[in-house]
Amino acid sequence: MKRFLVIAALVAIFVLANRFFEVESETISILAGSELKDVKPMLDEIRRETGVEIEFHFTGTLDGAETLASESQYDMGWFSHAKYLSLLEGRVNKKIIYGSEKLMLSPVIAGVKKSVADQWGWCENPAVSWKEFSDKAASGELSYAMTNPASSNSGFSATVGVQSALAGGEALQPDMIDSEAMLGFAKGHKLTSGSSGWLADKYLAEQSRVDAIFNYESVLIGLNQSGRLLEPLCLIYPPEGVVTADYPLLLLNKNKQEAFNKLVEYFKRNEVQERMMLETSRRPVVSGVSLDKRFPDALILELPFPGKVETVDQILLTYLDKQRAPTTSIFVLDVSGSMEGDRLRDLKQAMFNLAGADKSITGMFARFRSREQVVIQPFSGQPFPPETFVIQSGTGSDPELKKLRNKIESLKANGGTAIYSSLAQAYQIAVKAKKEDPDRFYSIVLMSDGANTSGIDLRRFEEIYRTKHDEFAVFLRFR
Repeated sequence: MKRFLVIAALVAIFVLANRFFEVESETISILAGSELKDVKPMLDEIRRETGVEIEFHFTGTLDGAETLASESQYDMGWFSHAKYLSLLEGRVNKKIIYGSEKLMLSPVIAGVKKSVADQWGWCENPAVSWKEFSDKAASGELSYAMTNPASSNSGFSATVGVQSALAGGEALQPDMIDSEAMLGFAKGHKLTSGSSGWLADKYLAEQSRVDAIFNYESVLIGLNQSGRLLEPLCLIYPPEGVVTADYPLLLLNKNKQEAFNKLVEYFKRNEVQERMMLETSRRPVVSGVSLDKRFPDALILELPFPGKVETVDQILLTYLDKQRAPTTSIFVLDVSGSMEGDRLRDLKQAMFNLAGADKSITGMFARFRSREQVVIQPFSGQPFPPETFVIQSGTGSDPELKKLRNKIESLKANGGTAIYSSLAQAYQIAVKAKKEDPDRFYSIVLMSDGANTSGIDLRRFEEIYRTKHDEFAVFLRFR
């Protein structure tokens, strides 16, 4: 009995001591690239080991850089690289990054379906160049998936690879951007997304539509290991060089230096580097961790990242205005009675920003572009007739943009809310347009604040959505 009481007392003391000395975790907000969702299974361990609780917010790399250049609400950033954000520091003339530490490596390469690669002798062929990809796309033989270079680093890095190859491998300058030569490569771009992780999901859903995908090595290895591919991808590392993501953790809030140091120390442990290599398929940055057999041991040549923000701007604007397939964007706009006041005002401002009112860095790339078709479909208790505007130059003097702004300004709030009937009509418009012009990118955007009160119900809409959602899938909601 005495022994039992002694043991019980020791246990009680141990429990009380743990409670007394337990350190409350500190919550840190991190704006991160969407592909870093594969780090989320480690969050509980990170909190236990470091006392830091990570709250992730995901976006595309270039979108994220531009967000951080204009906002300061996040404690840290974690993207494929910090090069573009570093360039933006000079443009906005303010300090953004207070600390940076590289944590993982993953080059942007090509994954080509094995049947296609075997046909051209590309599998395990180290000589397949960026120019060959461009030539095959220009001839119509190669179709591919790639993120939007204006929002995601993997698409931008692939574009830099092709541009550099066409420029003879030199470091790119603004006057070296060859829009005409890039038109051939752009012909093969048939599947897109705003972020690398989301592109992988879209490729899995629509892999029969394209022959190849440009993405991070880690994402392509993950696809091959997923068990969900119709056929494996041959990974190709163009000999002209590639842009490698080094995934730096960025300190944005200088008051969080201690938490930053704890996270860096944790992620650079050999055992953590090895775990991330095994679980995320990214290469370690610590020399003491050996590569596993999934990674080729051949030397990978690194392409120089553009050294001027003007070069980046030129690449992106040329892509948006001249190279990419034109888009048709259908905006389903709620003008029901509940939108009266601030909500309708916010909706109008969002549309005005897309029509050129937003002069920020993000606004420069997010606005409506030349060759874009913008369909405005307002609704309240029923969908109203749609009106189409064909953007010409995308500049402030564009007469179509002026008409579009006048249309938005004329919107009045009144009546019920037929969300699902209006979306169903938008799908019908998109399906018809896609049959007439299949080479455009199509999106449907819903801006609404309320619940459905009129028209078809959710169940009927889901039947329509299930048959079409792989083709048209962009939704926004204002609250």
